Amino acid sequence: MSRIAVLALALVTAACAHARSGDPAAARPAAATVPAFTFADDTFAFANAIAARHPDADDLYAHYCFVLARAVRQFHQFARFDASAPRVAPDEYARRVRAVASHAPWQAPLPAAERVVIPGFANLRAFSAAEEAAVKAGLGSPFWTWVHWTNWRVTMPVPDGHQAAVLDEVIGELAAGRLVQLLVTNWPKQELSHTVVAYGYRGVDDGVELTVWDPNDPAGPGSVLFDRQHQRFVASQVYDTRVGPIRVFRMYYSWLL
Repeated sequence: MSRIAVLALALVTAACAHARSGDPAAARPAAATVPAFTFADDTFAFANAIAARHPDADDLYAHYCFVLARAVRQFHQFARFDASAPRVAPDEYARRVRAVASHAPWQAPLPAAERVVIPGFANLRAFSAAEEAAVKAGLGSPFWTWVHWTNWRVTMPVPDGHQAAVLDEVIGELAAGRLVQLLVTNWPKQELSHTVVAYGYRGVDDGVELTVWDPNDPAGPGSVLFDRQHQRFVASQVYDTRVGPIRVFRMYYSWLL
């Protein structure tokens, strides 16, 4: 077997292998949300558009869902807003957004003194509403998110216990106060190959409900349910997606995955 084949096999095994967990919510709080993160303040005011829903639109901001989801984490971890500071020109705002986006999202949050300062605004929602063009310019192209090697996972079946183990990791991250970016798919249906950001969870009668921010829907939170009986995730409230089973994977939590 060639070295390339061995490496490919190792990567596939690493991507698919998770320790089995009988009850992902065991020994964890029944509910938790990420501190200092609210939907109203810490998400973007504009949406990632779905191109298929706007076939005749020009200059559509579409196919940026991975960029926006990653950026919500980056602003949460590496930016600081100062509403009392004077506002700056759009080009300077774009430069500061690029500085925020230059940090890998799996890195530890920076202390306040080392964060990129966004002057003139109290939070990301207000900033992105007033300086939408500058924010979009600073975030840049979605190209590399389209070709990221881990996107192949949407085509792969998952072994028994895999989704319960993903939930266990997600709950652990959220309970520790960290946002979790998720790749969600019901492929081979041509409906959902998308990303959302989980920022809370709670136990419900039939499993565990994740509260998520969806880049396609700035109006309000969505949700993804883990069905304990069937040991699978369900798109319980994902924008423009019918309720039904999906597969869920973590995204951008290491240099490899």
